[in-house]
Amino acid sequence: MKKTLSFSRSMCCLVTGLGILVASAGAQTIKIGLPIPLTGPYGAEAKDQARNAELAVKEFNTAGGMGGRQAELLIRDDKLNPGEAATRTLELLEKDGAHFIVGGLSAATQLSINNVTRQRKVIYVSISQSDVINEASDAGPYTFHEAPNPHMTTQAVGRYVFKKDMRVAFLTADYAYGHEMTRGFTRVAQELGAVVVGEVKHPLGHQDYSAFLPRLQAMKPDVLIFNNFGNDNRISIKQAGDFGMKRGMQFVTPILTYTARVAGGASTYEGVIGGTQYFWEIEDKTPSAKAFNAAFRAVNENRYPSDYGAMAYSAVKSLLAAVKQAGSTDSDKVSAALTQLKYDTYKGPQYYRACDRQSVQSVLIIQSNSKEAKDPADVFKVLHTEAGSEKLLRSCQELGHKG
Repeated sequence: MKKTLSFSRSMCCLVTGLGILVASAGAQTIKIGLPIPLTGPYGAEAKDQARNAELAVKEFNTAGGMGGRQAELLIRDDKLNPGEAATRTLELLEKDGAHFIVGGLSAATQLSINNVTRQRKVIYVSISQSDVINEASDAGPYTFHEAPNPHMTTQAVGRYVFKKDMRVAFLTADYAYGHEMTRGFTRVAQELGAVVVGEVKHPLGHQDYSAFLPRLQAMKPDVLIFNNFGNDNRISIKQAGDFGMKRGMQFVTPILTYTARVAGGASTYEGVIGGTQYFWEIEDKTPSAKAFNAAFRAVNENRYPSDYGAMAYSAVKSLLAAVKQAGSTDSDKVSAALTQLKYDTYKGPQYYRACDRQSVQSVLIIQSNSKEAKDPADVFKVLHTEAGSEKLLRSCQELGHKG
């Protein structure tokens, strides 16, 4: 077996736009394309997705692959741009001969990727939150969604945080991800009797939130929800804290990421509550998490995997398990195997719901520690684990699926 190219070398080639192949490049390799935004405000999360996907491929190859056929990871930078994502995906399929696509780190780019793969009847496993990709207009037999979706996340977080008559305001990134989170939280608030007092929208990749914060403060919310991600999340929460808003309200964000918390530090995220699909400390109660953490740390300088990185690992690992089960790279055969797959790759039982291929899974409610711990990776306290259940999902009928 040929040696796997190192991640650092991969990043060098990727950033210059040349692209790279991870693992051997033989004609019989099982090729998985990974379009992710290595440059831009979500770059930290994307780089960890690449590391984790790389680990899943390495494990598959070390175990003998599929009848000796090895897997190969083709990483491309989609620059967090839907047009770029579509172009890179098309190149991966038509120029590089990718059998499958995993990736996407925004609702808009994953929908763009999905449009390309659906037309060509190629399996796509999404690793970013989106509600639209579950709807009948965008779902299909070749579209699988490993990430939780905004409805799942807001159901879990909202039910933990909201109380009757509680006042809720939103600072929302003005694109699909932010809109879907606001919609989900609004629905939960209405069900529980909380009161939505207003929303302020901001552009993606914004740097200065000083014009938005007085408007939010004037709404006098009990809970301020930051419906944004990556650098937007870190910067807006820090500036709101500096503005003194933490003294009068609880800060909440639907997805509290490990990478943002490490970058922002304890003071920025002090007391912030959010949701996640994974935090490494669940290894104390979850054997698959313990094994996953150990495998990742062994090849990544003893670092722990991040939440969004873990999704990439699970997506690639479960996809390759289905390939092995099907004994083929044929999209229809692998789709059938994935739909029937019961898997536990890193955090407990999961499966893909038949109507929309949404992965049914647990959601963790976490809170950022108030000060730096002895272990710099010990950044969250797990407040509650919402068990995986289809009750967290919109029904198949509501999504427009027949039957």
